[in-house]
Amino acid sequence: MELPKRKRTRMKYFDYSRNGAYFITICTHKRQKILSSIKKNENTQNVGEGLAPPEMELTECGKIVEEQLLLLQERYSVVKIARYVIMPNHIHLIVHICNETGGASPSPTISDVICALKSRVSHLCKQKQVANRIFQRSFHDHIIRDNYDYDKIAKYIYENPQNWEKDCFYIEE
Repeated sequence: MELPKRKRTRMKYFDYSRNGAYFITICTHKRQKILSSIKKNENTQNVGEGLAPPEMELTECGKIVEEQLLLLQERYSVVKIARYVIMPNHIHLIVHICNETGGASPSPTISDVICALKSRVSHLCKQKQVANRIFQRSFHDHIIRDNYDYDKIAKYIYENPQNWEKDCFYIEE
């Protein structure tokens, strides 16, 4: 019996340790809403109609995600987290890899960075008995190619909580 072949998740022949900006999406296992909750304020309106952002509250697991996300910059000196949002069942972030030294030790790849984040968060959440399985396998990445692409993605991340009910990851309660 021949096993099915997994679809390649990264761009073939691209060096993911290369300097650049990357848009990353990480989903929770079975899209569990374990990272945050989003509540509409009475004054919340649609984007562009006198914006009143919804109230976002991180869960215990979401707080661990945020803490570990920011610690990535200490763990990897070449990594900068430019923007992020922790939604109920997924995380969006822009990660910069900026290796200006060209030193002897190789830069981490995006996979190294995200694997470290997911591993650390999973370990800490299990330790606190918050959830047993935290993340889906793998993650989605997009190589940011220019300023227009960057601005569009940064806006998407910023507006994601306001657009939660229209989000492709939204699941009805």
